[in-house]
Amino acid sequence: MKRYLGTAVVGIICFVLGVVFQRYYDSRRVATDQPPATVVPTEAKGEKVAPAIQYDREPLWAYGFETPAKPGDTATPQAPPTRNLRPNEDPTEQTRLRSVRGSRATYSLVDVRDGHNVIDWFPGDHPSPMPDIIKHGPAAGVANTSRGCGSCHLPNGKGRPENAPPAGLPVAYFMRQLHDFRNGFRKSADPRKPNTVTMTDLAKVMTDEEMRVSAEYFAAIKWTPWIRVVESDLVPKTRIVGNLYLPLAQEKTEPIAGRIIEVPENVEQAETLRNPRSGFIAYVPPGSVEKGRDLVTTGGMRVVGNQIVQGKTTPCVTCHGLDLGGVADVPPIAGRSPSYIARQMWDIQQGTRNGVAVQLMKLAIANLNGEDLVSIAAYVSSRVPPRAVSQQTRVSN
Repeated sequence: MKRYLGTAVVGIICFVLGVVFQRYYDSRRVATDQPPATVVPTEAKGEKVAPAIQYDREPLWAYGFETPAKPGDTATPQAPPTRNLRPNEDPTEQTRLRSVRGSRATYSLVDVRDGHNVIDWFPGDHPSPMPDIIKHGPAAGVANTSRGCGSCHLPNGKGRPENAPPAGLPVAYFMRQLHDFRNGFRKSADPRKPNTVTMTDLAKVMTDEEMRVSAEYFAAIKWTPWIRVVESDLVPKTRIVGNLYLPLAQEKTEPIAGRIIEVPENVEQAETLRNPRSGFIAYVPPGSVEKGRDLVTTGGMRVVGNQIVQGKTTPCVTCHGLDLGGVADVPPIAGRSPSYIARQMWDIQQGTRNGVAVQLMKLAIANLNGEDLVSIAAYVSSRVPPRAVSQQTRVSN
């Protein structure tokens, strides 16, 4: 009986908090909403904005770095899409046609690496044909801004740990993110992260129509599980390539040390061939999923006797839905990359990701520490997305 009463209390609190937050959001939206293209970031007005980023506390694992950033660090620009052969590799191997299981397509490594002409192993996994913005990039793009959305986020929108998973995101939310990138409201708390700069540059050359087309394309793709969450004290030894952890061996010999280490299930399929059906393993600390469940569903709240003891955060389910499948233009988060989830929470905490809707998140996560971010990301990523309950995300020791 006590258990059911506790559940009921939590449900009522979540509902009340949801109403309060929605009213706050609505009031802010009425007061501040403008056509996104007309918003002028503070920097553009000549005002100095320099968030005091706590580099010493940064979850480096979420950004794919081994050492902390320093003030003044900048990102090394990503190489633009090209079909040039790599001088340090065998030309025959680079031009040899490859295949992946279940696909009728064949591509060479030159094709795979050409971000201006995105390969498509499985055309049936997404709306076809791919729009030009997804396959080739913005019409006005040149050099690094000529890459198609599908080159990084994959044609099925599942993305990878080092970037975002846009499949199934609400159109309004997706559009808002592109405008935030364009207007300088969304940056990385680690200034060395190169693909954030690339995303900003892409957003600046995209037309509103290209933004709409890409938003509707990704929104039409149902999110399905492809991340296997594993609780473990040990992880494989890894190396970092392009902010992505790649395992050097299958054996787990390195202490996880409070991190989440997200690696491909199959390096050749995911990294070399960019197979959008080859998923990832997320190694998380033992006990983190259960601790995350508490923070996500109750905010850490407790009922002691007849009194409610407030937790350290607002339950994530308040805004993202009881199944974490999103509500209206609040994004779905269930089953998505824990590296990405933690990275966004840290960016928001550090003041480098902004925008009207982000203000609610700032309030909700203000008191979370590094262990909390790990736990929330581990639990959220372990959840089976709505409408995909027939597929099980595994959590094992």
